[in-house]
Amino acid sequence: MCKTYGDGAAAVRALNDVTLEIAEGELLILLGPSGSGKSTLLNILGGLDRATSGVAMFRDRELTSLDDVSLTRYRRADVGFIFQFYNLIPSLTARENVDLVGEIADDPLSAHEALDLVGLGDRLDHFPAQLSGGEQQRVAVARAIAKRPAVLLCDEPTGALDVHTGVRVLEALQEVNKRYGSTTLIVTHNADIARMGHRVVRFLDGAIRSLEANVAPAAPSDLVW
Repeated sequence: MCKTYGDGAAAVRALNDVTLEIAEGELLILLGPSGSGKSTLLNILGGLDRATSGVAMFRDRELTSLDDVSLTRYRRADVGFIFQFYNLIPSLTARENVDLVGEIADDPLSAHEALDLVGLGDRLDHFPAQLSGGEQQRVAVARAIAKRPAVLLCDEPTGALDVHTGVRVLEALQEVNKRYGSTTLIVTHNADIARMGHRVVRFLDGAIRSLEANVAPAAPSDLVW
C-alpha cells in the first residue's frame, strides 16, 4: 500500500509499499519519528484517508473500494479513535460526552461502565474543565470504547501527558484490549511504550523497517520513560 501527497516534483510519499497483517485482538505498537508514516497508516485503516495505491482490508471488506457513505458506516460501527488532544465537548459532563457515542452504537456500554473501566466512575458528572489532562484523556478513551469497537486506533494518546497520567491512560488501553478483544493500534515515538504491545512495527521514511514480537508484553507501570 502506498500514499502520496501532491504531484510531480513536489510529491511526498508518506507510505512506501507498506504490507502488514494484523491479528484480531492484537495490541500493536506503531513506532517511529514524526513524519515516518505511522499516522498516515492509522488514518487509512480507520477510514479517515484513502491509499493512493494498494488495498486495505478489514475482515472481508476492502476499505479502499468503499464510497464515503460506506466508510462513514465503517467508522461508526467498527472503529474507536483516540487522539493526542482529547476533543471533549466542554459544555457536557464526562457522562454526557461518553453518551454521545452510545447514541450511534448498536450495543454500547453504559457511560458509567465505560468510565468505571478507565477509573473515572466517580467523575461522571464533572465537566472537562474540572478534570486533569490525564482524566480528560481517560474520558476520551471511555468515549471510544463505549461502542465496543472492533478496532481501537490511538494516535499519540499520551503525547500531551506527564509520565504518571500517561501510565494511567496506557493501563486503560491495555485493559480494554484484554477485556473486550478490541484490535488496538497505538502510534507513538516513545520507544519504551513499545514494550507493552504484542508486536512492534518500526517505521522510517514511510516504510516498515522492522517487525518485532514481545514474548511477554510489559505492564504500563513497568515502563521506564
